[in-house]
Formats: sequence, C-alpha cells, structure tokens
Amino acid sequence: MTFNFNMEAGKRRAKTTTMTEGEELIQLRFRIYDGIDIAHGTYEASMTVSTLKQRIIAEWPQGKTVTPKSIHDLKLIHAGKVLDNNKTLADSRITVGDLPLGVITMHVVVQPSKAKQKTEKSKQEMQKLNPCGCIIL
Repeated sequence: MTFNFNMEAGKRRAKTTTMTEGEELIQLRFRIYDGIDIAHGTYEASMTVSTLKQRIIAEWPQGKTVTPKSIHDLKLIHAGKVLDNNKTLADSRITVGDLPLGVITMHVVVQPSKAKQKTEKSKQEMQKLNPCGCIIL
C-alpha cells in the first residue's frame, strides 16, 4: 500500500492505492463528545456518509450516557461543515490536515431528533387544553 498526496486548490488530499487500480481510500477516525476516538480505519472515498454513520453506531462504546439510536441522530462535522447523508466522502471533499500519515479526525455530534417528540407531545397537550370538539355539517 502506498500513500500519495495530490495538490488540489492548495489542499492536500489523501490517496492510497491497493490491488485494485484507481480505488481511493481515506484514513478516518471519529471523535465523540467526551474526546474518545472510535471507528478508526481506512474507508473508500465512494462510501456514503450514511453508511459511515451506520458503522459509527455499530462501534459506539457501551455505557455512554448519550447513545445514538439511528443515523439521523448523528451529525458528522469535517472542516466546520456538517456532512450530508446522501453524499459520498469524495463528494464531501474530505481533505487531509497537518496530521501525520494523513489521518483525518471528524467530530461526531449526537443530536436525537426531537421534532417527532415535540409533535406528538403538542398534539396531546392540545387535546388536553381543548376538550370540546366542533362538527361542521
């Protein structure tokens, strides 16, 4: 396995070659809220962000107070931008910083979706506040 750097717009981009010619691999690790790095490994640039989130959930440390339940509870942040689930790593323009060996650290934010909870809760509260109903014929 070799490790090359391509210059693109003043930024270095990690590229490793393996037995399959033209396959682009990126070394990533993910830092969670308490500073622990998880899911360290080499990923294909064609992998989607949602697939990456599934792997992070599978490797989430046991016993943490905050645990994601689905990929929608996670936000991956790279270079100050939240990555879109439908895009690939190549589409997201993952670039290498000044870290040795080109390992990229992404930040993982767990943000459970509260929209459903609020909607269900507000419907119940509305029914309690307005016990009467009107029927228009």
